Amino acid sequence: MAFPESFLQELKLRNDITEVVSSYVNLKRSGRNMVGLCPFHGEKTPSFNVYTENGSFYCFGCGAGGDVITFIMKIENLDYVDAVKHLAQRAGLELPEHSYDDSMSRLRTRVYEANREAARYYYSSLYSEKGKAALGYLHSRALTDRTIRSFGLGYADGDWTSLCKHLRSKGFKDSELVAANLAVRRKNGNGIYDRFTDRVMFPIIDLRGNVIAFGGRIMTNEKPKYLNTSDTPVFKKSANLFSLNKAKNSGTRTLLLCEGYMDVIAVCQAGFTNAVATLGTALTTEQAMLIKRYADEVIICYDADEAGQKATARAIPILRNAGLLIRVLTIPSGKDPDEFIRSHGDDGPAAFKAVIEKSGNDIEYRLQKLRGLNNIETTDGKLAYLEQAAKIVAGISSPIERDLYSSKICSELGIDKNAFKQQIARINKKQYRENSKKEARKIQADLSGRNDKINTEHYQKPRSSKAEEELVVYLVNNPDSAEEISSRISPEQFQNSLIRRYYEYFLGRIQNGYDPLTNVSADFSQNEVSKLYQLLSQSVRAASTHSAMMEYINVIKEESQKLTSKEVEEMSPQQLSDYLDKIRKNKQ
Repeated sequence: MAFPESFLQELKLRNDITEVVSSYVNLKRSGRNMVGLCPFHGEKTPSFNVYTENGSFYCFGCGAGGDVITFIMKIENLDYVDAVKHLAQRAGLELPEHSYDDSMSRLRTRVYEANREAARYYYSSLYSEKGKAALGYLHSRALTDRTIRSFGLGYADGDWTSLCKHLRSKGFKDSELVAANLAVRRKNGNGIYDRFTDRVMFPIIDLRGNVIAFGGRIMTNEKPKYLNTSDTPVFKKSANLFSLNKAKNSGTRTLLLCEGYMDVIAVCQAGFTNAVATLGTALTTEQAMLIKRYADEVIICYDADEAGQKATARAIPILRNAGLLIRVLTIPSGKDPDEFIRSHGDDGPAAFKAVIEKSGNDIEYRLQKLRGLNNIETTDGKLAYLEQAAKIVAGISSPIERDLYSSKICSELGIDKNAFKQQIARINKKQYRENSKKEARKIQADLSGRNDKINTEHYQKPRSSKAEEELVVYLVNNPDSAEEISSRISPEQFQNSLIRRYYEYFLGRIQNGYDPLTNVSADFSQNEVSKLYQLLSQSVRAASTHSAMMEYINVIKEESQKLTSKEVEEMSPQQLSDYLDKIRKNKQ
């Protein structure tokens, strides 16, 4: 059973979407709407719109859209019920009792509780007799007991059932342990066993202080070195960062992006509490956007080995697209941050600080790497360097910064600046042509609906789908027309199944006296909600007339009566004649 309509209307009234979104996004007025950089994908030009009149948002860049509940669901990674609870708490509203299905919310709560109890168990195991070797390993990595306690590190012993037994004794069901990915079902279906065994454990804690997952490191050279929690109802590894819960309170808008758990813990112990790391995956756009909420600058502190350098090269454009300033740490002797700090003993923190202060921005880093690959003492090497350097400089958006690097490169290599600038202009011109072609193809595909993964039937029947979409938008914007529309067109005449669902849903709500949009976040998937708000955002206001409504209805009727080519082939001459007469009459 859903939340009462009156409660949801009050919830939205007390949680003005502009105020809620403004706590995550810097919004500026544009006409009657508010615009800003989308928090769900990297962009440099604002395409994220908040419509204050109807309490909705839509991003023309990535297609995310919905109401204030949808926004909280997406940005806080919550399900519908928990998003409503979040907003109710914000507004000081009490939730109505026993009026909603909170089964997923209850499962999430149990997963949080199981993770918290597991973290306690792992920590106690670390300081028990069976955890002696694991504790020795952490001490050998120069971690103090204070640091171990601060990060809640622990140990999963070699017994494949000890955690399961412990959690069962605390009242947890097998299904809850599997949902938390703390346990795995046996292939024969008979029972469960521990997900982590004989590993040092790193709890992953979210911004609200909940233990949401674990990383486990083996203490030998066996593979895999790290084992991480898979995605669960409370955890998505591509959308979280290790130790962000600590880094966000460090008092600085600069974050150190490390490669792994041990690096983060080592630099934090050395006094740099603004360190975070990805969770066993390469940096994602979601993680970059999460960083952007708490930082203006990122210092990439990946390992100096080949894998670390490749990861740095992948991370730079993702962070740049998120609007972040970037510096890249170059650690002497090819060490990772953990090794470097330990190798300097008591002077480790000061030495690491000096390395940070010497770190250059991502352009300088890329140019430096390029120099190392080309011998600029030779003509061919110098030419190869300049051609690649021109591509890097051409990608700089700021004209002043672009000119600064052009001058520096030309001065160092003794070449004419005008020639270098001409090369940059050619690269930009070529890039502009390629981008224009790409944009034209995208616009064409968007208009045809060919790439629409949600409304897949639009491309197959574009004329009827377009009319059906416009009629649904008209119905939502003009609920007083529901009786007339329903008397003229039935759901069975819709060709597009998704739009038919919208039509039946809104018609039913209006006929029952409800606002059409109040509960869409609960009754449709996030993608379906985004598609709906895309249709509402892109609808032409001039088309919201009664004559336009009639035209949509006529097109839907006409298209619904069309037969497939196979059906036409199987008709007798008389049937075909009757069919054509019917079409002619409908057009009159």
